[in-house]
Amino acid sequence: MPPSAPERLTIPMLQLLDNITHKDLRVITERGAAWGDDVMSAPVTPDEFRSLQADYPILFQPDGSGSFLPVALFGLEQGDNLFLSDNGWEAEYLPLSMQRMPFSIGIAGEELRIMVDMDSPRISRGAEGEALFLPQGGLTDHLEQVNSVLRTLHEGLQALPEFVQALTAHELLESFVLDVERPDGSHGRLEGFYMINEERLAALSADTIGLLHQADYLQPIYMAIASLSNLTKLIRRHLSRTA
Repeated sequence: MPPSAPERLTIPMLQLLDNITHKDLRVITERGAAWGDDVMSAPVTPDEFRSLQADYPILFQPDGSGSFLPVALFGLEQGDNLFLSDNGWEAEYLPLSMQRMPFSIGIAGEELRIMVDMDSPRISRGAEGEALFLPQGGLTDHLEQVNSVLRTLHEGLQALPEFVQALTAHELLESFVLDVERPDGSHGRLEGFYMINEERLAALSADTIGLLHQADYLQPIYMAIASLSNLTKLIRRHLSRTA
């Protein structure tokens, strides 16, 4: 398990989605490695933490600008998603950043627009997949849902910097290293991630805790701490597949 790094650094071929150019476009909604789901983590927003903490460890990864990005951890190695099986994705909640694929948000002036990655393996021009536009040009229910996911994700990402700033201002993030011994005696090492330090949180003054609560940061902080119990479950998944 080498030091983590952002996955899939290739630049997507984004196009502004419209009902003329993409009138016959369909999107495959199945889950699996063939559709680009073979990633070890995905960005998440604090509003998702309550849903995420039941299945995934919520960690923080340096974003290259001196700040941090919260992520849901799916595996212990690059390109390894331990929640994928022959039956699809084995978890109750799918992070918004995975749900949105192959779409993203573009901004034209003050208007948010839907962009589509035409290089995505989810793109289909045949009969397979969900249609995006009705024959008359209107939006299908699927595209309406995509629009809702993108809007929610955008709002969460807009609020993220202040949340992370609060964590770093109170020195609540600490790096950690996870060593895993496999059945064959080999060792794996997960590093490059940060977690919330529960002891430092407990040592904060009542006034500081109150300010975090007023900012609606306290709940996601506790959800992130609770999610760390999923690291043990993730290790079990990893060991069961390497046995």
